[in-house]
Amino acid sequence: MGQTARVSAIVWTAAGSLVAWLWLLLGQGLFWRTDVGLPTRREPDDWPAVCVVVPARDEAAVLPASLPSLLAQEYPGRAEVFLVDDGSSDGTGELARELARRHGGLPLTVSSPGEPPAGWTGKLWAVRHGIGLARARGPEYLLLTDADIAHAPDSLRQLVAAARTGGFDVVSQMARLRVESMWERLVVPAFVYFFAQLYPFRRIGRRTARTAAAAGGCVLLRTEAAERARIPDAIRHAVIDDVALARAVKGGGGHIWLGLAERVDSVRPYPRLHDLWRMVSRSAYAQLRHNLLLLAATVAGLALVYLVPPVAVLVGVAVGSTAAAVVGGLAWLVMTGTYVPMLRYYRQPLWLAPLLPFTAFLYLLMTVDSAVQHYRGRGAAWKGRTYARPDAVVGDES
Repeated sequence: MGQTARVSAIVWTAAGSLVAWLWLLLGQGLFWRTDVGLPTRREPDDWPAVCVVVPARDEAAVLPASLPSLLAQEYPGRAEVFLVDDGSSDGTGELARELARRHGGLPLTVSSPGEPPAGWTGKLWAVRHGIGLARARGPEYLLLTDADIAHAPDSLRQLVAAARTGGFDVVSQMARLRVESMWERLVVPAFVYFFAQLYPFRRIGRRTARTAAAAGGCVLLRTEAAERARIPDAIRHAVIDDVALARAVKGGGGHIWLGLAERVDSVRPYPRLHDLWRMVSRSAYAQLRHNLLLLAATVAGLALVYLVPPVAVLVGVAVGSTAAAVVGGLAWLVMTGTYVPMLRYYRQPLWLAPLLPFTAFLYLLMTVDSAVQHYRGRGAAWKGRTYARPDAVVGDES
């Protein structure tokens, strides 16, 4: 009798997971589709001035693969690059100057803002400094891009054309992350999949939708919108600065767009699980506003949605419960099907799709570890700095 009750509980839990997946499939903005490329665009008659701001801290290893691509932009209007050396100890600033001398192209200014004051993250302090230098040139747009991002020669041109055509204040592309090592193949596509599930791209582009997000590696921002939203001062303590920026701009009446990139790539390697773990855990608890109730709900949700289906299948097979195996299998099948487009986008083998529950379990552990590190006083540690202060107020400000 006891075993029957336990199996029945598993069947009903698996049914709850299946219902959740059917809702995610149809009711969460079709998040699983990967056909959200740059919106329809036409080239303007007059090309506006653009300043590119690149915050960089200890980026000498990746700069030779990224900075030349910015300097080589084939942009018909006036454009220049401002690289802000955020206290690097590996010669990032001097390497940037050498790359500019070697490759030529757009004008490059290398500057340093000094250490950030209390209440600022290092990256946003560097962005503030870069924007300050850029504004002296009177640009209509600012391109905020990370030091590990390589752009195709027409990237800036396409971004500006999309922004002008659609009247967007923010046009952001989620750079294609590197997927070469075993762990990158297993974790990276899922990272983007989970992000899209949380922030469905199609909703972000609707003026009437509250959903707002951007991808910090590639954000074209209208200068006027930045001033109106007080960027970056209004989000100075945000660890997840790209989402905070999008919320601030959209909260101020701005029109934003986010989609997947085809020719904007991250060149930063994450060869080991440890590297990917740090990338996720440093900001996962900040995403939950450092709230234990949200953490508990997230863990329970991940378990129900991603872990219950395979467990139900295994239990059903082990105890001979057809209902548990079938219901769990259907939920697992829907899950697998929604992951296939992302694997195709990343040009990965489709046999990885059924392994999504394992990857989700890793993310569950990373999220819990993020909370543990926060309460140990380590917060969002990154490149020698620790940001323990919650950024929950950012959502309220926007």
